[in-house]
Amino acid sequence: MIYLDNAATTRTCPEVVEAMLPYFTESYGNPSSIYDFASVSKQAIARARETIASSIGAKSSEIFFTGGGTESDNWALKAAADAYRAKGNHIITSRIEHHAILHTCEYLERHGFEVTYLDTDETGVVKLEELERAIRPETILISVMFANNEIGTIEPVREIGRIAKKHGILFHTDAVQAYGHLPIDVNADSIDMLSASGHKFHGPKGVGFLYIRTGVKLPSLMHGGAQERGRRAGTENVPGIVGMGKAAEIAMATMEERAQYETGLRDYLIEQMLSRVPYTRLNGHRTQRLPNNANFAFQFLEGESLLILLDGKGICGSGGSACASGSLDPSHVLLAIGLPNDIAHGSVRLTLSEENTKEEMDVVVENVAAIARRLRGMSPQYEAYIRQTEHR
Repeated sequence: MIYLDNAATTRTCPEVVEAMLPYFTESYGNPSSIYDFASVSKQAIARARETIASSIGAKSSEIFFTGGGTESDNWALKAAADAYRAKGNHIITSRIEHHAILHTCEYLERHGFEVTYLDTDETGVVKLEELERAIRPETILISVMFANNEIGTIEPVREIGRIAKKHGILFHTDAVQAYGHLPIDVNADSIDMLSASGHKFHGPKGVGFLYIRTGVKLPSLMHGGAQERGRRAGTENVPGIVGMGKAAEIAMATMEERAQYETGLRDYLIEQMLSRVPYTRLNGHRTQRLPNNANFAFQFLEGESLLILLDGKGICGSGGSACASGSLDPSHVLLAIGLPNDIAHGSVRLTLSEENTKEEMDVVVENVAAIARRLRGMSPQYEAYIRQTEHR
């Protein structure tokens, strides 16, 4: 198998699994209990919190563990909207956000909030001048992702943070795809809230965190017990938190070398695909993109058919966000950057990791080229285009 869907999820690395195991069967105490046996779990959570805090330049008291990126996004937006409603009811986000943000914004619109959805350029970069124009006296929150989960484009987060800070507006970023892959400094970037998810950087599924800057009034999304200093009820997922902390530790230690390797492999894949498969374009920014992301639009074919046939060859890719899998509609991200419906339907996302090789990229391109020829050979649209071209 050649696995190229690391934006959907990553393999949990063996060191992470090893770190988690004792908290299932040996040190299984509830961290909220007062006896010594439970304190082992409590201390393990504290260590993971400190590791994650230091990785983004935060204080450990500013890290709150959640069930994943979706919960973190919901908490940031819904709770901030509720807490700052007396100040205003206007929120700014972008058209290319993950559905965890967009659907939450739709929910807030049904509850009296106004949302401005920023356009991007053709590479998926948010337009800063449009952001400045969108700000009103009643604007309370800006939420723009750190890097796009489909096309890999990295947003000008530092500039967005400066604009938000200048106007006294909260800034949240969905860093689910960026954390563990790109350097993040919440102070230099003026970030007030940040969402991340463990399984995107070789940690376990079902655990994530939300960074909340000291002084930001963010009430609970989950109500119940006093866990997470009274701001996120529910018994902590101790093995998951420990695993995410270990994964964060490894990710930070290897980031520079890993990013360099993945970027080289990504660029090789892009160059080979564009040169060997006709009528293909790269979606997203050519260089200002995640180290492991390559998203292609193949004209005159359906991306889903290509993926099914690639699966038959043992190659795993996706059409975009795994959360939108099964949808018949083209990606909202691709439509937002200006792709017509038919070309958007022909797009495929290939996201690699440090475990992939150049030889695997050659196999992938070879198979894509062969499958594209086969599918286009059955396409009336392609046949008509060729006839028209020849006639000219």
